[in-house]
Amino acid sequence: MIVAPRDNAILMQTATSVQRGLPPWSWKSLPFVGVHAAAFVMPFFVPFSWGLVLLALSFYWLRMFAVTAAYHRYLSHRTFKTSRIFQFILVFVACTSMQKGPLWWAAHHRRHHRLSDQEGDVHSPVQQGFVWAHVGWILARDWEETEWKAIQDFAKYPELVWMNNWHAVPGVVLAVSLYLAGGLPWLVWGFFVSTVINWHITFMINSLAHVFGRRRYPTKDDSRNSFILAILTLGEGWHNNHHHYQSSTRQGFFWWEVDVTYYILRAMALVGLVWDLREPPANVVQGKLRGAAA
Repeated sequence: MIVAPRDNAILMQTATSVQRGLPPWSWKSLPFVGVHAAAFVMPFFVPFSWGLVLLALSFYWLRMFAVTAAYHRYLSHRTFKTSRIFQFILVFVACTSMQKGPLWWAAHHRRHHRLSDQEGDVHSPVQQGFVWAHVGWILARDWEETEWKAIQDFAKYPELVWMNNWHAVPGVVLAVSLYLAGGLPWLVWGFFVSTVINWHITFMINSLAHVFGRRRYPTKDDSRNSFILAILTLGEGWHNNHHHYQSSTRQGFFWWEVDVTYYILRAMALVGLVWDLREPPANVVQGKLRGAAA
C-alpha cells in the first residue's frame, strides 16, 4: 500500500480528533464490551486446539461473507437480486455478526456514501479521526436510531423490520447452538473470538480504507484500494473502486483484484439463488483511468 503525501495531514487530524474526545456512548454498548472481555479472557479457561482456531476462522469467514453480501452489496446498494426466502436467510446469517440491525446498517451506509468524507458522514476518519471511524460511531448515542427514510425499499418487509428491531436474536441463536454442539470451547472460539475478529476487520474499512492504500479513481472522497484489506474482508478492500461505482456487485474490477464475496455470489447465481448481478460498465472501469492517481 502507498500512502499519499496528503495522508500526513489526515493522520494529524485523526490524532486531534482523538484528543478532543468522542460523543457519549450508549449503555446499549455494554454487550459490545462484554463480548470483547469474553474473547480475550475465556480462551485461557478452555483447552486449546488448532481445531478451535479453525472453527473461529470458519465462522469469521461465513459471517464476513454474509455481511459483505447481505448488508453491504444487497441491502445498501441493491447490486443483485434474490428471492424473499433467500433474502431472509442471507440477512439472518449476517445478523449473527452482531453488527446491529440490517436496516440500521444499510441506512447508515447509504448516508456514508451521500456525504463521504464530508461533514455529516457517519464514520469518516477524515472528519472525526481513527477511533470514531473504527468503533466510536457504532457505540455512540447519536447514531442509535435507524434512518427509516433512507431504507424504505427494504423496510416494506416485516421480517426484515423484525430482525432490525431484534437484531441480537440471530447471534444468540448461534451462540446457544455452538454451546449445545461443542460446549464452552465452541462457544468461546466459534462465537466470542470469531465475533470480535469479524467486528474489527469489518470496521477497518471505515477507519483505514480512507487513509491508506492506492487511489485509482479521482473520487470526491479519500477512498483507497488495499489488497490486504480486500483479502481480510473478502473483497471490500477495493474501496476506491466501490466509491467510484457503488452499483457494482463486483468490487475487484480487474482479474488480479481478489473479490471472494463476488466469486461466491457468482457461484450462487449459477444455481439460481441470486441473479442480475450488476457489473461495472467497461467505460467506468477503463475510461477514467487516464489522469487518475494509480
